[in-house]
Amino acid sequence: MLADLDLLLTAVFCTADDLLPESKKNARRRLTDAEVVTLCVAQSIMGISSDARFVMVAAKRLGHLFPGLTKRSGFHKRRARLTETIEAMIAAFASQSPGWHDDLLLADSTPVECARSRETVKRSGASCLGDAIANAADYGYCASHGRWFWGFRLHTLMAPDGTPRVMTLTSPKEGEREVCLRLLERVNRSGPVTVLGDKGYAGADFEADAAALGATVVRPRRKDEPEAGLHLAPLRQRIESIYWSAKDILALERHGARTLRGLRARIASRFLALAAAISLNYELGRNSRALVDYVA
Repeated sequence: MLADLDLLLTAVFCTADDLLPESKKNARRRLTDAEVVTLCVAQSIMGISSDARFVMVAAKRLGHLFPGLTKRSGFHKRRARLTETIEAMIAAFASQSPGWHDDLLLADSTPVECARSRETVKRSGASCLGDAIANAADYGYCASHGRWFWGFRLHTLMAPDGTPRVMTLTSPKEGEREVCLRLLERVNRSGPVTVLGDKGYAGADFEADAAALGATVVRPRRKDEPEAGLHLAPLRQRIESIYWSAKDILALERHGARTLRGLRARIASRFLALAAAISLNYELGRNSRALVDYVA
């Protein structure tokens, strides 16, 4: 079967339509909840951060799948209301992939930048929105990029095949180890797990706390540690590759959100697209993160 965007969206819609309860009849609503969730995946996989531009492009390219999609369909407002639903759908699709049951978890975090210039940060602080991003965003330092940023930090536990297992969005001032312990308490698993992280997850107390939760921490050797460590570069490259797919193809860094709820919905939509694509790729016997065919 040919892997393309239409096939991916059909699979997402069928799954969402089966799982989501039937909504109340509303003559003003042109789109069902399942269609809105599917459109969120379409927007993410097409890499279009602007809602207005996406609606115009989707009306031409996906009109045969969504005849009710118009400029006045209220897509972006419905997406914000369905934030929790989109997050639940990530687990629904991830559970269909072998990575959902993998006992090796890749731990890492990445900045979610919301502003770069000082003037933008100052203007956001004067926002009249009740849940403006400025109410929770903060400054943090990204060592891998060697620069400061203003926004949030996304922490994840992923399977090696790219399946999202659990994630959370936090202040960039929160420590990676503390957040990782909270994720270990939430992650779905049937027994002990091995957590592979970078050097930032070093610490005897952290490893002891993780062991109490049934997790063994494995990481590269730090310069101040005498004994030779394991060669973990190929596995560490996996998580970097997963994040690169989310940033390059799914436009994670170009989220375009202005409110906290909107940010949650947009980030969740991108990882829903990733989980759905991985699940479909397994069904088709393809490489788990072969996403290009769904974009082209």
